[in-house]
Amino acid sequence: MNSVAPTRVLLGMSGGVDSSVAAYLLKEQGHDVIGVTMKVWPQDCVSRAEDKCCGPQAVADARGVAHTLGIPHYVVDEANEFEKLVIDYFSSEYKAGRTPNPCVMCNEKLKFGNLLAKARALGATHIATGHYARIERDNADRASLLKAVDARKDQSYFLFSLRQEQLAASILPLGGLTKSETRAIAKKMGLKTYDKEDSQEICFVPGNDYTAFLKSHLGEKEFHPGGIYFKDGTKMGDHEGIEFYTVGQRKGLGGGHGRPVYVIDIDAPAQRVIVGDYDDLLRRDCFLSQTNWSDGELAGPVEVTTKIRYNYGEVRALAHPLPGNRARLEFLEPQRSVSPGQAAVCYVGDRVIGGGWIERTEIVPKEVFPQAELATS
Repeated sequence: MNSVAPTRVLLGMSGGVDSSVAAYLLKEQGHDVIGVTMKVWPQDCVSRAEDKCCGPQAVADARGVAHTLGIPHYVVDEANEFEKLVIDYFSSEYKAGRTPNPCVMCNEKLKFGNLLAKARALGATHIATGHYARIERDNADRASLLKAVDARKDQSYFLFSLRQEQLAASILPLGGLTKSETRAIAKKMGLKTYDKEDSQEICFVPGNDYTAFLKSHLGEKEFHPGGIYFKDGTKMGDHEGIEFYTVGQRKGLGGGHGRPVYVIDIDAPAQRVIVGDYDDLLRRDCFLSQTNWSDGELAGPVEVTTKIRYNYGEVRALAHPLPGNRARLEFLEPQRSVSPGQAAVCYVGDRVIGGGWIERTEIVPKEVFPQAELATS
């Protein structure tokens, strides 16, 4: 059973073409649709640009589409929650030497979290979004998350952390469409958002400039200088803060080394950035924390394909369950740039079976670094 009988649905509307078409499809299916746009920007937000899915223009576009379709539309103020649950998480992960994925957190905590609570307060049984992914339901109405039909637009990766309660109460109308089909529907219906460009950036980071955002959000005093070291313990130079580095990074490390160098590890407690050669990025496995599995627990080891970040092809691995809501991913072929803080999402065929957050593993033992050098960092 894949469809949901007509019911009252709360739809998150971003003002873009995807949620606009989702509204139209839900109404065509007989649902009683309520459109909601989350206001997540503070009054002094620097990212209130027209192309932002969280900016004021998004509200105007969503309201216009709702009017065209004849559905009610509301704006809910989630600025404080967005600050606590998404922006603070984003900043704290960089301070801990990890590379965050705020879109996963926003989906879990806000779009399929707070909005679900608001839906029930309005008498709605389900929530919906314009994500490209599919939800299948069995005869007991238990939900499974699947990839979208359009592999190029599939967003199931960002939804891996949703719990069964959230999935069971969700509808994803676009999962069976390609992006071009979505735009064609919007154009046919005369929706002005039919040719609106997709946002390619994190909505609260203007110009995708993470460094400028972190300096603005945290303040200059929050950053602590440290040392950049080769893996043999030799000091290469200094840095202004580990927040400006991520595993796999090559830019910003200077030249004159006779070869390209890459960030291979970040030791947050010692404020160390460790660099090495390209092949030093290879990992045969990684450990996951805060895992979420569709069947409640992982009956492993299980052979899966996994994505260790969104813009990364699926690779084959064995997923081994571990105590304490953890797991180990054993790659069948070594992988580069396995970045702590990123989500690793596991699939069996088109089905998302779960995943977790990549932990840091110590690449270079602490005794490699001379104490004299540490004292200066």
